[in-house]
Amino acid sequence: MKKTIATFIIILFSVYSFAQQFKGQIPEVKRYSAAKVIDPDYGIRMYEKLNFQTGGDSVRNDKKGYAVQGFVEDYYDTGELLHKGFYEDGHLTLYKNYFPNGVVERSFSVTGYKKSSLSVFYPSGKLKSEITFFESSPQFWTDYYENGQVEYTEENAKSMEYLIFRKSYAQDGKPQEIFELTNPKKKLYSKKEYYENGNIKAEGPMAFNINAFDYQKDGTWTEYDEKGNARKEKWVKGEEVK
Repeated sequence: MKKTIATFIIILFSVYSFAQQFKGQIPEVKRYSAAKVIDPDYGIRMYEKLNFQTGGDSVRNDKKGYAVQGFVEDYYDTGELLHKGFYEDGHLTLYKNYFPNGVVERSFSVTGYKKSSLSVFYPSGKLKSEITFFESSPQFWTDYYENGQVEYTEENAKSMEYLIFRKSYAQDGKPQEIFELTNPKKKLYSKKEYYENGNIKAEGPMAFNINAFDYQKDGTWTEYDEKGNARKEKWVKGEEVK
């Protein structure tokens, strides 16, 4: 019996010594209220400011004021995992956030030189957004309705200087706006706008003004009323010609 107690004391002392040895090297666990950290429209965005790859400019420090290094976990005040991320010099390079039900809310990772990807999910686990970043700007971006239908999608050129396309859709799949590059050399585009029933509302050419960094109507546009009657308009560099 005495031998058993002595052994227990030795083990307990060893565990205590180990904890003291590494005390302060493990980042402190933080707990948050779900109501305060989950935005009903945009989800859990409190960590984006710590992600330099997506434009964040803040650094996470420990209680001693040092930049956090390595894996860190945060929790909800009810005990469920909220966030697990890998930090280098206080900023995130890899992480996942979680809803209180355990479903991943978003997942971020670096995928290549100056490239990274972010996936965002609904509480049901269905995909909500997927974004590919080049440096800190989104090169590919697609948003989804919870039924799986594409809500919005865009692609930028590799140089990130102009759009390749930008499209939006209603929840039933009907188009709302289609904007596409038609002449890459001259940076000319076509644009179509639609009524809620899917009928065409307006269509015409556009041009990218690199000096103003703007896409402008340029050419003959056709506008339609809800009965399909057409009216022509003439535009030059964003100005309507009467």
